[in-house]
Amino acid sequence: MGANNKICPNCGRKMKQQFIGLQHCKCGMSWKKDEGFFERTPNMVFALERQTIGKKVKQIPVIRYKIEN
Repeated sequence: MGANNKICPNCGRKMKQQFIGLQHCKCGMSWKKDEGFFERTPNMVFALERQTIGKKVKQIPVIRYKIEN
């Protein structure tokens, strides 16, 4: 098991990496590097956002929410 594989606190399974710093489990739990563990909701959308840091352009995972009409 690698250093960046997380174990789900809910069900005990290994979490799968979606982006660097963002992992998901089948049971509905997720882990984000700056937030820690959280429960996913159906209106969450995970995306990569480009940020320029110095001369480098980095892609950072962000969570957006769908707006219900």
